[in-house]
Amino acid sequence: MTLIKELHSEWLQDPAYRVAYDALDEEFSLVQALIEARVRAGLTQAELATRMETSQSAVARLESGRVNPSARTLERFAKATGTRLNIRFDPVVPA
Repeated sequence: MTLIKELHSEWLQDPAYRVAYDALDEEFSLVQALIEARVRAGLTQAELATRMETSQSAVARLESGRVNPSARTLERFAKATGTRLNIRFDPVVPA
């Protein structure tokens, strides 16, 4: 059986795949930051949902990257995980 990691490594050799994958970097970074904040807080999705006064499925959608959260939602997420929301704009480095 081929592992996803192996397929991904192979596919990264394809320039079109690489461009498409790199275009999702910001989305992946946000999802990773959300999951890491929840895990560091020692919360399950259900516990986080209770603190945010929302549903577990809403938290799951946030963590899956299927929705674009508003700044208000990110603020509620930060408060519920005991973190501080920090949005910043970094200059783009030419390739």
